[in-house]
Amino acid sequence: MRAQFVLSEIGVGLRRNLTMTIAVVVSVALSLALAGASLLVRDQVNSMKGYWYDKVEVSVYFCTKADAKSAPQCADGAATQDQIDAVKAGLDKLTPSVVKESTFENQQEAYKHWKEMNPDSALVSVLGADAIPASWRVKLQDPTRYDIIQSQFAGQKGVRSVEDQRKILENLFGLLNGLQTAAFVIMLLMLSVALLLIVNTVRVSAFSRRRETGIMRLVGASNFYVQMPFIAEAAFAALLGAVLASGLLLVGNFGVHHWLASRVQFIHFIGLSSVLQVIPLLMVVGMGMAAIAAFLTLRKYLKV
Repeated sequence: MRAQFVLSEIGVGLRRNLTMTIAVVVSVALSLALAGASLLVRDQVNSMKGYWYDKVEVSVYFCTKADAKSAPQCADGAATQDQIDAVKAGLDKLTPSVVKESTFENQQEAYKHWKEMNPDSALVSVLGADAIPASWRVKLQDPTRYDIIQSQFAGQKGVRSVEDQRKILENLFGLLNGLQTAAFVIMLLMLSVALLLIVNTVRVSAFSRRRETGIMRLVGASNFYVQMPFIAEAAFAALLGAVLASGLLLVGNFGVHHWLASRVQFIHFIGLSSVLQVIPLLMVVGMGMAAIAAFLTLRKYLKV
């Protein structure tokens, strides 16, 4: 098959169905951009989990004088030094099999950190250091094994509560996973629209060139020879859409790192390498989807 003939037929098809071709390019671009965004959100969530879960701590908070009335487990008043040491002894037994390291924060240190985090709070002038609980800050070898610390120290004398920072992060991860799911659903809808446009474009193109294809068949051209220009035309339109989608992802990555990253510093954003890994996949998926849709359409509507 001559490449020149195929290229000329692609040009003819694109010129005859310019508006539908533009619609295919745009719809493919949007659907592939959403597909790429969905993959990148997944990578972002996994990256954040790996980054933050290694830093989260389990905090064993001790009773204060103020907890004697509000917390039944603190009815005896503030935790004693013996009770604090008992928790330390329990943590030592779990080191290093479960516990990576543990750090004690007394009430004065906890009060200082609380004031630094809440400088504008009206409670700063009211609360004293005795209102902020002392705690053991525990880093685990495996952050998912929080239940071991919970089961061993919750309810122990002098312990007010055992809290896992992962619960705070999981709300953020839940939001990101929700965005990923929404992007995936919209992507499926856009892919459906793109497929319908590709099918209609191929049908119109085949109908407008039915005389040429009939002559080609009469002179002995094979089915593949006749169908190849239509398939290549659809694949080329999808390639343009994939290129546009790649451009959108690159622009989005630029915006994230040059605008959003400076304003949301607690998130470790994935880099350009992740986007570059997704782009070839978008190219293959876009062209493959269009070629298969065109081939199946031609088998039904192009009688040669």
